[in-house]
Amino acid sequence: MKNHKRMFKGILVSVLLSLSALPAAWAQYPDKPVTLVVPFAAGGPSDKIARDLAEALRKPLGQTVIVDNTAGAGGTIGAARVARAKADGYTLLVHHIGLATAPALYKKLPYDTLKDFEYLGLINEAPSVLIGRTTLAANNLAELRKWIADSEGRVNLANAGVGSASHLCGLMLQGALKSKMVAVPYKGTAPAMTDLIGGQVDLMCEQATNAVPQIEGKKVKVYGVSSKERLNLPSLAQTPTLAEAGLADFNVTVWHGVYAPRGTPPEVLAKLNAALREALKDPDLIKRQEALGLRLVTDARLSASGHKAYVQAEMARWGKVIKDSGETAE
Repeated sequence: MKNHKRMFKGILVSVLLSLSALPAAWAQYPDKPVTLVVPFAAGGPSDKIARDLAEALRKPLGQTVIVDNTAGAGGTIGAARVARAKADGYTLLVHHIGLATAPALYKKLPYDTLKDFEYLGLINEAPSVLIGRTTLAANNLAELRKWIADSEGRVNLANAGVGSASHLCGLMLQGALKSKMVAVPYKGTAPAMTDLIGGQVDLMCEQATNAVPQIEGKKVKVYGVSSKERLNLPSLAQTPTLAEAGLADFNVTVWHGVYAPRGTPPEVLAKLNAALREALKDPDLIKRQEALGLRLVTDARLSASGHKAYVQAEMARWGKVIKDSGETAE
């Protein structure tokens, strides 16, 4: 009996010692490279944003930050990978608005958007622009609306795949115009943009991040900006917002946020949030983001609670848009 008590006491002491050592262990975080999982293909808007962020995070984290593209199923494959990852702060997710819209698009998700992630803060907001092939006769939104009405049911609207930012913006556009268009999904932004430039499709609602170079090169026509405010860029200075041009209350911004697996230690989350805040002050990052028409987040959405509350609100807003459209990803 005494031997059993002595053994139990030894085990208890060992457990208590190991638990007391945990905060000290996390104090060394990070002591190896951190991976940012991007659930979309390399070369797209979200990938560009993640790579710029990775560079800005190196200094405050004191470690190499690697970008790993895990694309597929509208971002759900990459998100599921992070949800299942070890909760140690070394595997993070950079995702856009699609994290909030997936629950309405997919009947079954391999993760719970609100329960399976720790929210670290928003990075930016990316306005989209409505662009068209250069051979379209319409030169402004009023002319485009008439052309769409006259071509009811025959207008091809490209997107980068179901659940992509361009797909979501397209749904909102059709609802605002009260016109049904033929959605043409591609496996990524690049092939969709290639076909728009080539004239194989008519229109696309795409993030400014990716569209600005094509607009500046006069490879596409631009009809309006999706955000509440105009973009402070030379190539878009005279381009009105879609709301100004006649689509009242039209407001679509594609935000990006950073997430960790559920259960990541509070000490690690605090370090990651502090590093994110520091990274968003980096002059090089600010310059790169602004050159693409992006706005870095500086408000309450940089906190875990503010970030999560915003995602919940977006889930409700986009859930209605998607339900009204009748579209699903399955």
